[in-house]
Amino acid sequence: MNKPVEEAAGTVPLWIGGKPVGGTSGRSGPVYNPATGEVTRRVTFAAPADVDAAVAAAQKALPEWRDAPPLRRARVMQKFLALLQENQRALAQIITAEHGKTLPDAIGEVQRGLEVVEFACGIPNLLKGEYSENAGTQVDTHTVRQPVGVCAGITPFNFPAMVPMWMYPVAIACGNTFILKVSEKVPTASMRAAELLKQAGLPDGVFNVVHGDKEAVDAILAHPGIGAVSFVGSTPIARYIYETCARNGKRVQALGGAKNHAVVLPDADLGFAADALIGAAYGSAGERCMAISAVVAVGAAADPLVNLLEKKARAIRIGPGAGEGVDMGPLITKEHRDKVASYVDLGVKEGAKRVVDGRGLTVKGNENGFFLGTTLFDHVTPTMKVYQDEIFGPVLVVLRVATLEDAIALVNANPYANGVAIFTESGGAARRFENEIQVGMVGINVPIPVPVAYYSFGGWKHSLFGDLHVHGIEGVKFYTRTKVVTTRWPHQDTPAPGFTMPTLG
Repeated sequence: MNKPVEEAAGTVPLWIGGKPVGGTSGRSGPVYNPATGEVTRRVTFAAPADVDAAVAAAQKALPEWRDAPPLRRARVMQKFLALLQENQRALAQIITAEHGKTLPDAIGEVQRGLEVVEFACGIPNLLKGEYSENAGTQVDTHTVRQPVGVCAGITPFNFPAMVPMWMYPVAIACGNTFILKVSEKVPTASMRAAELLKQAGLPDGVFNVVHGDKEAVDAILAHPGIGAVSFVGSTPIARYIYETCARNGKRVQALGGAKNHAVVLPDADLGFAADALIGAAYGSAGERCMAISAVVAVGAAADPLVNLLEKKARAIRIGPGAGEGVDMGPLITKEHRDKVASYVDLGVKEGAKRVVDGRGLTVKGNENGFFLGTTLFDHVTPTMKVYQDEIFGPVLVVLRVATLEDAIALVNANPYANGVAIFTESGGAARRFENEIQVGMVGINVPIPVPVAYYSFGGWKHSLFGDLHVHGIEGVKFYTRTKVVTTRWPHQDTPAPGFTMPTLG
């Protein structure tokens, strides 16, 4: 039986059936303020019984929500959108307090998330099927898109609002019910979103939130009442999610890790490119799946570009994310900060040229915060671990090649293929790059090519397991199943079907 929430003062509860509940596991985890290193609250960890309760609530709510006209579902999304806009800054402050990213960055995150809600408001148009009159003699054929049922999302710590909103607004607008397993490191933003959805008129049980670790995840992956699972996280976990869901007969989209490159040609505006790369590499302390972590400097671009990057990396202002004028905040946990710092140690041992070293940084007044300064390596080679691994921190590496052809070959040889960018003033070079590069999202003089909400987000190769990307029209396809209906209305003189295979004659 669930414990009353009142008994868990200072503890983030679960959200099941339209209300906060305490959970049955008796386990919880700390939620930190990364800028101070202090535990600000705890978060309830869900047991399999809690996942069962969330699925039961979602199944109970499904028939009525599934059968609601798409326009009625869209109106709930419209009210939710208005509430998100009213509460955008407050949500961003929650994100800054639990993740550590700067407040302007957090405001931007909420903005990109609510743009998916805007997209979901158009669901009546997006659910339209196709119709063919007289596909056969007096036979018509049409298609309908119907919801999958109970869906689930498992999301990472680095975007507490945006990545969940890549999933649940589209799924819910399509007529599904949803269970969100948000990262236990950043639980509060999604709980606030659940309250806003209820305020917008979403029926109880349509949206549920559970927290926890692998126990909660495995309960979701194995649950026979869940029909589809969306995931964003590291490649090893994405592969595990994909394989486990496939074994259990679920449809799955599992977005994995990244090693995003930026190719800079000698004809590029190097000042513009350096400014763009600094933000793309060190924004959000590099804790972005679309962060640029590897620069490929082509020919004569290398020396002046590295000089500019060094100057700009040293000028970045580091401090608490809520502080005025701060460019980069702390990392999410002490353990992650130390892991990223160990890669700086490794890069030195591997022989990369250390241009800027972020180790040993202390932020006055926040000495216990999880801070790490910017690091820049030059003359990195593809055999080095600082190039091969997804570091997920404020570490930028520069590789040098002679030609655009060499740059394309280097990027295409990497097992990750999430995002890539090229900086050039040559339309011909950009067109060749766009056509030949084997990466899911491409930017031309755009350092972080995250698509707008009405296009879909997703990589290739080891950056995606599954067939369909998130949000956009591919999100609608993922959260619906197509049914084909063939219709004949016979008259008395219409011959009955015989024993042969029907044809279009």
